[in-house]
Amino acid sequence: MCFDQAKPHPRARVGFHAERQDTSTAGWRRLLELIDEAAEDGREEFRPLAGLSAEERRQVITLPTSIARLTAVKHLVLYGSNLVRIPPEIGAMTSLEELTTYTSYRLHWFPYEITRCSKLVRSTVSTRALFGNYKLRPPFPRLQPLRVSGADPDLAALDARRWGATAIRGCSVCDRPIKQGGLHQAWISLRVATDVLPLLVNACSTACVSALPSGAEDYVRLPHTGGRVKQPPSDWD
Repeated sequence: MCFDQAKPHPRARVGFHAERQDTSTAGWRRLLELIDEAAEDGREEFRPLAGLSAEERRQVITLPTSIARLTAVKHLVLYGSNLVRIPPEIGAMTSLEELTTYTSYRLHWFPYEITRCSKLVRSTVSTRALFGNYKLRPPFPRLQPLRVSGADPDLAALDARRWGATAIRGCSVCDRPIKQGGLHQAWISLRVATDVLPLLVNACSTACVSALPSGAEDYVRLPHTGGRVKQPPSDWD
């Protein structure tokens, strides 16, 4: 659930948004068309929401995996979106230099795969909306153990409220497929471009979790599983 983004609430209740993308809506279908057009013409700036009506923009709560085709895009503009998650395929946007998600107030975290965008040097993010942000220090959603109700989750049909995604495929760290029963989730806060972002890691092993870098200064330095984890104090007023 969303939290108060105006006042410090370290004990705020937080969680993943549970919405599933309705792929039958006009907004989603138009977004797919816009991505195809951008991939074909090799444009360097992509503003997909500008091509949607206000109602169509509200219908889009994530991006399709086809964003992996946008290898020429240098600036991705998602200003004022209704997004609640971005797929790990953003890591395939290898030319990305700038990301703008400002005033996307329901976007509280990013996939670890965004660290694969090695040219990304500028970002404009509404940081108060982020889990664990320096100003408000809200907690992180508590990540699930490997087994829920005695059974391995179906990685192709997940409950987004529990796992942060409706499907998980490759490992965020090594990119190998994640075998059934082999999912290891973790949070890590890292500086990505201009901002420190809370990143969700979907790893295939404890070794991949151990291979993660140290968290950003003034943030939790080790990978963790969320909940009311002890965060460094903030001197922000």
